[in-house]
Amino acid sequence: MTRLNLSGARRIAALAVLKWAVLCGPIAIAVLSSGWQPSLLLVLLPSLAGYGALQAWETSRRRQFIRESRLTPILAAKLRAQYPQLSAGDADLVLRGLRQFFVAYLRSGRQFVAMPSQVVDFAWHTFILHTRAYQLWCDAAFGKMLHHTPAEVLGRDAKRNDGLRRTWYWACKEESIDPRQPTRLPLLFALDKKFGIPGGFAYVPDCRDINRHSGSDAYCGSSFGGGDGSASEGDADGFGGSDAAGGDSGGGDSGGCGGGD
Repeated sequence: MTRLNLSGARRIAALAVLKWAVLCGPIAIAVLSSGWQPSLLLVLLPSLAGYGALQAWETSRRRQFIRESRLTPILAAKLRAQYPQLSAGDADLVLRGLRQFFVAYLRSGRQFVAMPSQVVDFAWHTFILHTRAYQLWCDAAFGKMLHHTPAEVLGRDAKRNDGLRRTWYWACKEESIDPRQPTRLPLLFALDKKFGIPGGFAYVPDCRDINRHSGSDAYCGSSFGGGDGSASEGDADGFGGSDAAGGDSGGGDSGGCGGGD
């Protein structure tokens, strides 16, 4: 990673350690000094508050890292080699779509999210081929590795459908779009059609737009939230649990007072 990325990654790693120290340290000291007593609540409550504040700060820094960290120039070069119709600006837009997908994963609580774009999927797969750089980047962005899954659309697999719904929900939230009644598409869902990607997935915001053009092979955004055309397996009403849970907690960590897995 670049020096800028490395600096940001170190700060995030320090926050991840500090939050557990704030939570576990005072409790451990109190237990060792006087044993378990009801008065330990006086230690536990401030520790929990401190942990929550540091967790929110850590998640905020991870989101900033995803949005602003420098990606290797090889990704844009590979994109333009694979899709000659893309200009340099177009390739940058695709990489913005990739960042939007990564933010959706983080904001979902690091639950499974599915990739809705073929051109962004190519960029993601290219990034993964640079194994060490990708692993370091994921450690800073998510605290763990994000494994690749191919681009797809709604089908009969409930898990994958809910993964797409989470992606849709958080991509919409990122652009202040109502995920149930969208008037436009979030960037990630618009790129394949925008750039005429062969075999790409073309989306329109509202299922009624498809009904007006019978015979269209487009997919519709409102189908993710239980609207017309959403008769697919999984949790349509709750966007794969995103709407009910509220998300954006940054997800759980592998660490804890007892250490890692």
